[in-house]
Amino acid sequence: MNFEHLSLEPRILAGVQEAGYTTPTPIQEQAIPLVLQNRDVLGLAQTGTGKTAAFMLPILNRLLTGRLGQVRALIIAPTRELAEQIHQTAQTLGKKTRIRSVAIYGGVSKERQVWALRRGAEIVVACPGRLLDHLGDGSIDLSHVDVLVLDEADRMMDMGFLPDIRRILKQVPAQRQTLFFSATMPDEIRALANEILVDPATVQVGMIAPVETVSHALYPITEGLKSRLLFALLPQIETKRVLVFTRTKRRARNLARDLEAQGYNVAALQGNMAQNRRLEAINGFRNGTYDILVATDIAARGIDVSEISHVINFDMPDTVDAYTHRIGRTGRAAQTGEAFTFMLPADEAMVRDIERLLRTRIDRRQLPGFDYAGFVPNLQPALQPGRGSAPMRRAQVQSHHHRDHGYGQADGGRGSHGQSQNGQGRNGQHGPGGNGARRPAQPAPQARTGGDAAAAPRRRSRRRPRYSPAS
Repeated sequence: MNFEHLSLEPRILAGVQEAGYTTPTPIQEQAIPLVLQNRDVLGLAQTGTGKTAAFMLPILNRLLTGRLGQVRALIIAPTRELAEQIHQTAQTLGKKTRIRSVAIYGGVSKERQVWALRRGAEIVVACPGRLLDHLGDGSIDLSHVDVLVLDEADRMMDMGFLPDIRRILKQVPAQRQTLFFSATMPDEIRALANEILVDPATVQVGMIAPVETVSHALYPITEGLKSRLLFALLPQIETKRVLVFTRTKRRARNLARDLEAQGYNVAALQGNMAQNRRLEAINGFRNGTYDILVATDIAARGIDVSEISHVINFDMPDTVDAYTHRIGRTGRAAQTGEAFTFMLPADEAMVRDIERLLRTRIDRRQLPGFDYAGFVPNLQPALQPGRGSAPMRRAQVQSHHHRDHGYGQADGGRGSHGQSQNGQGRNGQHGPGGNGARRPAQPAPQARTGGDAAAAPRRRSRRRPRYSPAS
């Protein structure tokens, strides 16, 4: 199937072509016809599957008819990064139309958003906190909304936005189309979906688990050796972009500075940064100014950089869902990726939960030549999960095959929600993904010049390292 078979108007198809989309992804193929039929939709899909275009294309198609200058489509996202990504997608796919989109989130000038709303916009992409601010000021009118989209609903629940969502729901017409997307479906999310959807069609793309194009590996280590292990690992793997996740903002900031001192092109991304610094880090990571992005968890779902070859969990995520969303930053659009996790002895229980989700053992590795200072990594798999778990199969991951790529995110709260830009429009689209030739492992990092996309993260030479975390 191609996009011409999805009953989209020629102006929308022109935007699809200009965005570089070729073949619809599975969720696009399933969801677009349903949305065009004015059905409520419950979409279950992980990141990197193309779900943004799955709802944006039929929304743009709908808005071609009817009055312009009124907010007719409201898309709510949990983070600044994701809101900006969706906004950019609307602009890219709607380039051949007169439809206008406005992004509303905290951390930037509210007056500029008011000005954009007064000019008239048919699509508003908003984070809950700043949207409520505009509603309170009377600067936005939602009484003409035809389509409401809740994107990354599970993340909004995790971030405590449910009361805000309920307040926003009271401001939109009861007669509307509602599209509800979530990567996971805990009981609370299912209850919310049942409450706001009317006779929904369910679209589910595969199991709600990390994408199959990602391979996984664990590196048993102690807390005090993590940084040294990362410094030793990076020069031995073939990468494009590397996304490193830490548990705290302070650790993200400090680890980025340590990598900077090692000579890498690195940026940090965390919630204490001003919005312009966050955008500079994201755009620099996307365009290759930075090879490594060190980030915290909150905005993980909002960053869309297709060239991420590796995700490194410097700290074990707190939940299985967090693991799913972290590693969903790589292996996107049918390309391959690798997820490496530094594992402490106390992390065995979480590892067993992750393996249950993956239905496979995760390979445990010891880095050759690394001085473990007397620590003996346990390379034996965790005990078989208890009764009722899915059958397990041994992960077929080659121990010598390493690639590392990073991608960042930011913390956000009310008025400071994360945002993401999509470099787009290739969110989840099928396309070429080739990896460069493998390079022999090196015992220590060294400066590199030129080279292909599969080289180890570049170290800077003859110039001061560039760095973008908040001071």
